[in-house]
Amino acid sequence: MTATTPTDGLAVTTTGTPTGTPAARSAVDPSGAPGRLPLPPARGELSAALLRHLRAEPAAPTAADLRDLAARAAGGDVLRDEDAQLALFLMYELHYRGLEGVDDALEWDLGLLGVREVLEGPFEAAVRALVEVPEVPVEDVAETLFAMAAADDGPGVSAFLQRHATLEQVREFLVHRSIYHLKEADPHTWAVPRLAGGPKAALVEVQADEYGGGRPERMHSALFARTMRAAGLDDAYGRYLPSVPATTLVGTNAMSLFGLHRRLRGAIVGHLAVFEMTSSLPNKAYGNGLRRLGFDADATWFFDEHVQADAVHEQIAGRDLAGALARREPELAADVLFGAAACLALDALAGEQQLASWERGRTSLLVPWA
Repeated sequence: MTATTPTDGLAVTTTGTPTGTPAARSAVDPSGAPGRLPLPPARGELSAALLRHLRAEPAAPTAADLRDLAARAAGGDVLRDEDAQLALFLMYELHYRGLEGVDDALEWDLGLLGVREVLEGPFEAAVRALVEVPEVPVEDVAETLFAMAAADDGPGVSAFLQRHATLEQVREFLVHRSIYHLKEADPHTWAVPRLAGGPKAALVEVQADEYGGGRPERMHSALFARTMRAAGLDDAYGRYLPSVPATTLVGTNAMSLFGLHRRLRGAIVGHLAVFEMTSSLPNKAYGNGLRRLGFDADATWFFDEHVQADAVHEQIAGRDLAGALARREPELAADVLFGAAACLALDALAGEQQLASWERGRTSLLVPWA
């Protein structure tokens, strides 16, 4: 289901006030994000060494050196560790659009895969330790997912944006969300060749909508780019990676972990299912929050689209995808529920950081968006 196409987007004046002037379009791609990810500043010893290795600098650290540093970084609170999460994000990005100035051959470099493995083990263990996975019969997996979504009482970012957020806080929220939404659907798409039959068909049905039904200007990443431009933000892919904290990166990193490992295909399916189930109401609130600040239908198109589309997607993802996969491959049922629980918990981790910052009158970003 798709929303009515809004008119051209609004812009933001130099004083930050929304106006009715059409927003600038990307000259290359309707998503505004055609290129590779620009390399960000380091956040610690590991990411600094990794960046030197990726750039193939003279006397750059070896893969063995990086493994040692990764083991050290993974020894603490890996979910909140800025150095570890940035390093993981960069290594995962080699499997997406690639990194500026980095050889594509490094995507399958055995040394770098070994470094990633050193981080992934403690990362997965930390996510599993964070959540409780209900034990239910496989035929009850779908209903359990709906119950988990209904019981979710996250930190209330959507309510805050709807009622209280300033224009600056809305911009910060968009900066956080740009890390995933400018690549929206891609981590979940890794599951397509790993499924069969009904679950595969259901996943493709959901993903086809995410990618605009064959119309690039309707891709959800393209719609989010329009919202960013309307808010006076740069919609370039990865532009704000230096600005967002580990608690924002960890959610996308978990999706990449689940999506890139065939053994975790149940987790990426469960993640997608509850992601869709908990989407409609928050997106309605986000759209209302933008309207409260004077943004028009073009700027809120991304959120309004999700209110309609995800109300349909949640049934497909919950029953025809996740529920059907659990029945088809019962050994995956626990991971389906784990992926769903991880989605809720990591989203709450990010939301808590944002709300806590705003309630203290501080920025939620590491580096101001401007």
